[in-house]
Amino acid sequence: MAAMAALQSSMTALSLSSNSFLGQRLSIPPSLSPLHLKRWERKECKPNSLPVLHKMHVKVGDTIKVISGRDKGKIGEISKIFKHNSTIVVKDINLKTKHMKSRGEDQPGQIIKIEAPIHSSNVMLYSKEKEVTSRVGHKVLDDGKKVRYLIKTGEILDSDENWKKLKEAAKEKTEVAAAAPAADTGAAS
Repeated sequence: MAAMAALQSSMTALSLSSNSFLGQRLSIPPSLSPLHLKRWERKECKPNSLPVLHKMHVKVGDTIKVISGRDKGKIGEISKIFKHNSTIVVKDINLKTKHMKSRGEDQPGQIIKIEAPIHSSNVMLYSKEKEVTSRVGHKVLDDGKKVRYLIKTGEILDSDENWKKLKEAAKEKTEVAAAAPAADTGAAS
């Protein structure tokens, strides 16, 4: 009790009240307050709060060559694209190790390799036939179809066979995903 009285008398001597800082926000001078955030702290958004989607020179299924970074010189096929930050996932490139915890007694913990995204500016389109990298160009064919082509070789990237192959692969992936939960429920019954 005496300690409390001594504390109150010392605070009155400093002309501060005992509740001057309690429950109140600290005022930060405007020169120190962060008025604008850094570019990497938040995604750039449209007025309707959706992220801005950037145009990219590559699409899913394209064969590319990495031109900078740790995996420089490696060749692979694009499996996934993230347009809001211009990154891509390439099969067997930029592998990272992930330590998975055990989810129960039946599943032990494990260390797996996953493909991490890389920026689209670090890759170039690659021609398997001529074994050369090239920039992409756009042209309209005689039948009025707009296609992408490799500038160095003239090879057309957007052919009907490529699209059919990609659609079939996507369909197989959805069928496998749909069949997996059905198999799990059948095993549980």
